[in-house]
Amino acid sequence: MDEQEIHIRHCMLYEFDRGSTAAEATRNIHAVYSEEAVGSSTCRRWFTKFRSEDTSLTGKPGFGRPVDFDDEALQALLDADPRQTTRELAEQLNCSHTTVECHLRALGKVHKYGSWVPHQLSTDNLVQRTSICASLLSRQKHKPFLERIITGDEKWVCYVNVCRRRQWLDPGQKPFPDVKSDSYSKKVMLCVWWDMKGVIYFEFLNNHETINANIYSQQLQRWNEVLLQKRPVLANQKDVILLHDNSRPHVAKLTQRKIEQLGWEVLAHPSWSPDLAPSDYHLFRSLRHHLGNKHYEDFDEIKGDLTAFFELQSASFYKREIELLPTRWANVVENNGEYIVD
Repeated sequence: MDEQEIHIRHCMLYEFDRGSTAAEATRNIHAVYSEEAVGSSTCRRWFTKFRSEDTSLTGKPGFGRPVDFDDEALQALLDADPRQTTRELAEQLNCSHTTVECHLRALGKVHKYGSWVPHQLSTDNLVQRTSICASLLSRQKHKPFLERIITGDEKWVCYVNVCRRRQWLDPGQKPFPDVKSDSYSKKVMLCVWWDMKGVIYFEFLNNHETINANIYSQQLQRWNEVLLQKRPVLANQKDVILLHDNSRPHVAKLTQRKIEQLGWEVLAHPSWSPDLAPSDYHLFRSLRHHLGNKHYEDFDEIKGDLTAFFELQSASFYKREIELLPTRWANVVENNGEYIVD
C-alpha cells in the first residue's frame, strides 16, 4: 500500500470526523486531488467502517466474504424459524444482510412463500389428528373399508370467476391489475357426494342460500334414493361410511338422527382437517382449476358445465384419491398431527 493511498484514507477519516457525508467527502477529495483518488463506493464502505467505531486505516472494508462466517449457525437459525428476513438473520449473526444472502445462496436456499393452512393447530388438535389417523390406519389394515366410503362437501361456484396469474413484463413495467372477486357477487352453492367409482349425486342451492341442518338432512335423503339405483348393494346392505367434515350442519342433532335412520356410519374426522377430506384437497382443487376465468351467463350454463366436468373425469380420478387416504393418515401420524402440505 503506497503513501498516497494511506493519505487518502486519512482524508476520508478527516471528512468523517468533521461531519461530512460519504458523498461530500468524495467531492471534496476530488476537488483537491482528482477523480481517480477515490471512488464513491469505496468512500461509502470506509464511512460504514468508521460508523462502527473502527477508525483503523488498514485493510479493505467490506470486500469479500468474512472467513469466520458460521454457516452452521445460519442453518440453525433457519431451522428455528425459516420465515426470518435476511436483515433479522444478519442482526443475530453480526454481519451485513448481503453477506447472509450470499451464504444462503451458497447453501442452496431459495426464497418461497409458504402454503396457507386453515388453522393454527393447538396441542389438542395435533393429538386428536394423530389419534384418529392412527385408529383409521389400524382399522384399514385389519378390515379394509375404503370401498364403503362416500364423501361429500359444499363449494361456492361464482358466475364470474377470476383467476390470478403471473404476468411476463418488461423491466420496470407495472403488472396489469386483477379484479378481485366480490364476496357478494352472484354465486350458487354446489353440494356433491362421491366415492371410488365417481360422483353419486350433486345439487345446487338457490342463489346465495347456504347450508343448514334441515337442508342437509333433506339432501341426505335425496341422494340415498339415488344411491339405491347407482350403488344398490352398498345401499341395501347399509354399508355406507359417510366421510364429511365437522361443520355445524354436518354434526347437528337433526343430521345425526337422519344418518342413524338411514343406517349409515360416520367416519371419524378430526376438526380443522381439510387435508384429510378428499373433496377439499382433490375434487374442489381440480374444480377450481377448471373454473379458471370462466364467466357463466345463467344457472343452466353452470349446471351443464359442472355435469360435464364430473362425467369427463376418468375412473382413476376418483378411485386414486380415496385409495390414498391411508397414505395421508400415515403422513399425519409420522408428523405428529401437523398439516399435510401438498
